[in-house]
Amino acid sequence: MNNSGRGNATDAKDKAHSEPLVAVVDDDDLMRRSTRRLLRSTGLRAEAFASAEEFLMSGLVTEAACLVLDLRMPGMNGPQLQQHLVETSNPIPIIFLSAHSTADDERKALAAGAVQFLQKPVSKDVLLHAIRDALNPPGNN
Repeated sequence: MNNSGRGNATDAKDKAHSEPLVAVVDDDDLMRRSTRRLLRSTGLRAEAFASAEEFLMSGLVTEAACLVLDLRMPGMNGPQLQQHLVETSNPIPIIFLSAHSTADDERKALAAGAVQFLQKPVSKDVLLHAIRDALNPPGNN
């Protein structure tokens, strides 16, 4: 008997769980869903969260290989989440996105360890390039 159909589904599921996870944290529903959809359409494993608190409670923090993070959100904002991750020894490469930021916001985020700081709206090519760079840092080939 041939279980190839079942095996292929299992293989695809196992492959998905072995792929690095990109977590998208943004309180803007449209931005969050469209970013997740874009990442998945390119073969990346992605999950989206409406708040920093939702991400922290998801059980996926230690699994996340990259974080696409909104700067300004109700509750815990992006820089506060960044600081929390550092304090709890969960350093995740962070790409900040913001529609309303200052040069000081960008400087502080990058000084605290963010790998990129992008302005909304961001082109899909620029975002994908930043994510791929975060997942594959130089010297890690």
